[in-house]
Formats: sequence, C-alpha cells, structure tokens
Amino acid sequence: MGIRTYRPYTSSIRFKASSTFDEVTKDQPEKSLTEPIRKTGGRNSYGRLTMRHRGGGHKQRYRVIDFKRDKRDVKAKVVGIEYDPNRSARIALLEYADGEKRYILAPIGLEVGREVLAGNNVVPEIGNALPLRQIPMGMPLHNIEVAKGRGGQLVRSAGMTATLMAKEGDYGNVKLPSGEIRLIHLDCYATLGQVGNLDHEKIAYGKAGKSRHLGWRPRVRGMVMNPIDHPMGGGQGKSKGGGGWHHPVSPWGQLAKGLKTRRKHKPSDKLILQRRKK
Repeated sequence: MGIRTYRPYTSSIRFKASSTFDEVTKDQPEKSLTEPIRKTGGRNSYGRLTMRHRGGGHKQRYRVIDFKRDKRDVKAKVVGIEYDPNRSARIALLEYADGEKRYILAPIGLEVGREVLAGNNVVPEIGNALPLRQIPMGMPLHNIEVAKGRGGQLVRSAGMTATLMAKEGDYGNVKLPSGEIRLIHLDCYATLGQVGNLDHEKIAYGKAGKSRHLGWRPRVRGMVMNPIDHPMGGGQGKSKGGGGWHHPVSPWGQLAKGLKTRRKHKPSDKLILQRRKK
C-alpha cells in the first residue's frame, strides 16, 4: 500500500495522487468468479432517470465476493491479492482444499500463501471468520453480519474496522466506524482484521477525465442554474437562490443540510445503543 505522486509536467497531473498497487499480486481476475455488469446510465427499468450524474465509464466485470463465508471448517490458501474496480478494498483469491475458489475482502496483513478458515471453533486470527460469540473483545472486525446467515453487510470499505466492546446475553455491543454502537446477535459471523488499502482516502484524480472513466458525469451546482431547472437558480449576478438567501435544497425542494430523513420508528431503533457522532 502506498501513494504515488507525480512531477507536474502537465496541469492534469499536478495534484494527481494514485495508488502504487504494491499489495496486488495478480493482474487478471479469476474468470469463473466474474459476472458481466450491464450499464444503466442511471435509468430504471422504465427508462426514467433515477440517479443523476451516471453514465459512460470503462467496461467492468463484477467480482463475486463471498460475504457469507459459509464454507465452514475447510482450510483455504490465499492464492493472490487483486484489484477490484467495483469497491475501494482489495480482494483476496482463496483456493480451498477441495479445489473450489472464492473471493473475500483482503484485510491488512493477509499475504499470499497464508491459510484462512471459517467456522465456530476457529482460532481468532486475521482473515478467519467466526461468530461474535467466539471472538475476544477488543479485536478489529470487518464484514459483519446483521442477521445470521445473510452475509456480511457492515464494515466493508477500504480501511474500515469495527470493535467488539461487550457481550450481554445473546447480543454483543459493536462499535462501528461511524461511532455508532449497535447490538448484534452473537451468532452472526464477522471476519477478523481491518480492511486493507488504507491509503484509498488519499487518492486524488487530478483531472475530470478520471471521473468519466469511473462512470461519473459532470455535476452542476443548482445555484448557477435557471429558476426553471432548480429552486436555487436565478437571480441577478451571484445570488443565494433567486435573489434571496434560503437553505440549500435538492432539485425537488428537499432540504439538503440538517434535515433528518430517518423514519421515527424503525425496527432497528432498539438495536442502536448510541447514535453516530454528530
């Protein structure tokens, strides 16, 4: 893991910072574990635009990741660490003793040739997956299940880690990267270690074309639009929303800063002991 900076030969690379890909050992994915991705351009099945600023981008294939880790008590050897264009984390290719291959998220410290294991009675080491009930408190976790058997849904981005703080009855107190403390059933599986590619947050694209390669189209501020196009558009010269200042809103009038959009009564409210940092 490392960040490469460039001599400013051109204005496009003056502030560019990219990954060195030091930890990547394979340059081609396992073809049997990939699927085609159909580009939507932000449109739904009716052809209507439901997500703005999407379109174009380089052709990609989806890597099928084993978030469930449901191949229990079978040793797997790390064959290689790969780049995944669909996520910020690196992925590790595992080859099990019976010959089956699967992808998992690559935590920090997982190297080629190392063996990992998933099961109820597994040694709590980096890369191993086991239920929260068997994990010592204070250890870093990622790829945490919310419901037993559903597969990991929490803490999957580059550099993320959660901590098991306490165990009470059938539930454990898990502190998430956002600062939220949440109750998760002790039978839910989690993987030991911190997600790799820590330097992902330091990457700077340097030019607009890089965003286009990733499938992001230009984003225009509402304040510079016309009144017909945005509630904050219009006005003489530079004005905050049609000549009079008002709170920033979305193109459909929804307040964009400070408005709480979470439903007042959700089933998961009883599982949240402490909300994330304000």
